[in-house]
Amino acid sequence: MRRSSFVLTMMAFGYAFLYVPIILLIIYSFNESRLVTVWGGWSTKWYAGLLHNDQMLAAAWLSLRIAALSATFSVVLGTLAGMAMARFGRFRGRTLFGGMITAPLVMPEVITGLSLLLLFVSLEQFIGWPEGRGMTTITIAHITFTMAFVAVIVQSRLVSLDESIEEAAMDLGARPAKIFFVITLPIISPAIVSGWLLAFTLSLDDLVIASFVSGPASTTLPMVIFSSVRLGVTPEINALATIIVALVTTGIIVAGVFMARQERIRKQDEQMAAASNA
Repeated sequence: MRRSSFVLTMMAFGYAFLYVPIILLIIYSFNESRLVTVWGGWSTKWYAGLLHNDQMLAAAWLSLRIAALSATFSVVLGTLAGMAMARFGRFRGRTLFGGMITAPLVMPEVITGLSLLLLFVSLEQFIGWPEGRGMTTITIAHITFTMAFVAVIVQSRLVSLDESIEEAAMDLGARPAKIFFVITLPIISPAIVSGWLLAFTLSLDDLVIASFVSGPASTTLPMVIFSSVRLGVTPEINALATIIVALVTTGIIVAGVFMARQERIRKQDEQMAAASNA
């Protein structure tokens, strides 16, 4: 009894430590007062003011485009890398390949950002591309470290996948491409969706690497918020943060429903296959 009470207390403390600051931020985004820490009544004027903040909106639109592009490319490259590590067995250089894929997971962001900046400067000097720093360089930089997360997630899913289903399809004469798109891809789709959401969030949240590889005309949303916070938090930032929390929560709920549906369909297919074989 004492042990269960202690566990519940620690869980409540942990959840409070994680979510009470976010709840306070959401509440103070409806604060009438310009002073962030002084409550002046309920109001939505900061949401209306946010719509007229061109700098904030431009930075948010740029961050959303970069996050969508980098997450999409990371899913494609990360899925290929995860399949290579999970399905091609022990080939020559596999240890080096796996280490290079997962190295961005443990590499400090300062080192990654500085090395990518040197790479882009050298490429511009030798071949003239990329011309300056901007959306292209930020997107490439985000792909380099978000791809590692997608590769690890897809590889974990493929390792736990029962290969007898694919072998049965091969015995029936299905080609490898058809097996991948009809059998493998639907089964690992929850992992791919999770990888895309994780890559999108990491890209949208990145500040350090983007600071190294961005140019004067390519300021992302975290950079704008960070520069604004240094001069004092405004209620408009609270309103913007509340909108982002709402979008992320909606995305997580939709992804959760999608993955639960895919898992339910997979179990039904396995039960039907087991019943037909019996």
